Parts: sequence; structure tokens; C-alpha cells
Amino acid sequence: MAQDGERSLAVFVDFENLALGFQNRREKFDITRVFERLVEKGKIVFKKAYADWNRFSAYTAMLHEAAIELTEIPRRSQTGKNSADIRLCVDAMDMAYSKEHIDTFVVISGDSDISPLVSKLKELGKHVIGLGMQESTSDLLRDNCDEFIYYEDLEQKHGVLPDFDSSVPDSKKKAFKLLLDSLLAVRRENKEIIWSSMVKDTMKRKKPSFNETYHGYRTFSELLEDAAKNGLLELEMDSRGRSYIVTRFGAEMKTRKPFPVRKPAPVKIRPPQTPPMSLKPTVTEEATNVIKSEIDAVILAPTEEIPFTVTESLEEAIVPEVLKTDEDDIIFSRR
Repeated sequence: MAQDGERSLAVFVDFENLALGFQNRREKFDITRVFERLVEKGKIVFKKAYADWNRFSAYTAMLHEAAIELTEIPRRSQTGKNSADIRLCVDAMDMAYSKEHIDTFVVISGDSDISPLVSKLKELGKHVIGLGMQESTSDLLRDNCDEFIYYEDLEQKHGVLPDFDSSVPDSKKKAFKLLLDSLLAVRRENKEIIWSSMVKDTMKRKKPSFNETYHGYRTFSELLEDAAKNGLLELEMDSRGRSYIVTRFGAEMKTRKPFPVRKPAPVKIRPPQTPPMSLKPTVTEEATNVIKSEIDAVILAPTEEIPFTVTESLEEAIVPEVLKTDEDDIIFSRR
């Protein structure tokens, strides 16, 4: 998948089956309406249509202008039944295995024979979108797709722009119309938060030549701010203060903004306080009495007399003995 979550789309058109639904309609089939809706899903990187173009030569110019590759399928009498379906399935399976970056396959058909192809693509992890006419679409194919769009539902009634002053140039009015169409496209994709970068990417897919400087704005943020001043949308800055978020736009601006419900303050529950642990050892009364009794027993115990005999008198023990030498030196010695 491409960066920022953008899908890469491959579109396969079974034009013979599609023609069964609009041949009896007064309104002419318009392929641009189909691609205006598909670019809201992601970036279209492949477009191919299958039919006997000798029978549908009136539509070839329109398909060429939409940059669709036309694959010629000869008449059924020469190739047999469902030859366009077979060729479409072979090309789709080849692309599913060879082009891993293509994650979304769009099958414009209502034939139930395409249902096995849809199941196989989903088995390979691909997102499958179906599109067809209500009168010629099989319920089996419709229910097997991840998404299915009816051609009749592509008729969109865009919101009418408010009246501007004569000083507002036409170039800005065109930019505002493209901006509102892109915001509606993002809303259809069920995006919870509409970032300004998301809106600009959708505008570029809808109109690749779009550039805000052509409409008189230096940055895309200035375009959003000007649209907010003219009452087309409502902006908020994100928590980081780096990008705008579109909160309301178009018809939503006429409705009263709901009053924000104030959430009750969270209740702080304090954990139970435990008494501080004492470092002194706890001595019970019984242990104290035992210790006192042992101390008293030691103090009051009778002492034993140690017998001592004196072998000689004290006086004899301390009388010195005089030794004489030739040098008349007297030496005292103690016995």
C-alpha cells in the first residue's frame, strides 16, 4: 500500500456486460462520473476495458479521453461465449501475482461469472470494489465484493455555494467548489478526523492540475482559512499546533454545533494506608519475664570457695639474697 494509507487501484471494465444495463436508458453512459468516484478511494494506476468495439464505437472516444486501454474482443460467433470475461480474469490474476503494490481491484461488471475472480482476489489479500448497473448486476457478485457501488448512485447533488461579494474572483469560487467536493468525498469514506493533508490529496486526485497558488494563496492553509472566513467550513488546530482539522463544512454549518458535554472529574481513590514498620524487635511480656528470671538466677547463685595453700611465708619470699663478686659489686637477687 502506498504511503499515508493511500490505495493503489486497478480498474477492469467488462463493457459488454455494462452495456446491457444502459442500452435502454435515455441518459448516455458517462465514464468520467465513475472515475470521479473512484479517485476518492485512492490512486488509479491501471485502467482497461474489454468489448467488441465495433459494436460500441460510439463510446471509444470517451474511453480514450479517460486514458483507458481498450482490449478488442471479436464477435461471439468467432470466440465463443464469455470471451471478455475470460480475458478480464486472466489479466486480473496476472496482475495480482506480478504487481504486489496494487492492493485494490475495481471490477466494473454485473456478471455473476466474475464472482470466482472476486473470491480469489480476496483470498490473496486484495480489496475488491464492484461497480455496475442496478438492472444488470447479479446479487451473487454484489454480495461477494468488499464494496459495491451502483452507477445510478453516482449522481450527486453538490451543495450550492453561498452568495459571495463581487470582489471574490471566479478562480477562488472554483477552488471553493473543488474543496467542498473533496470534503464530501472524504466524508463518504467514513473518516473520523478530516485532516487538511487528507483534503489536499483528494483534491489533487480529483484535479491533478490543482495548485493553491493559481487561486491566489501561498499555502493550502491560507485557502482553508479563507474558506472559513466565508462560512464554508469550520477549522480547529490539532493538539500539536501544526495542522488544521475540518470539523464542519457545507450544510453542516447551518446546524447548531452541539454543546460539548462536560465529563465528570475522575474520582481519586487513595490506597489504604498501612502503619509504618518499626525496626525495633517486639518483645512479648512472657519473654520479658523469662529473661528476668534467668538474670536473677545468675545473680543469686552461691559462689564456690577456691582452696589456696601458702608454702612459705611472705617475709621469706621478699628477703633479697646478696651475692658478692671480686669487684666488690653487690648484686641482689630475689628468690
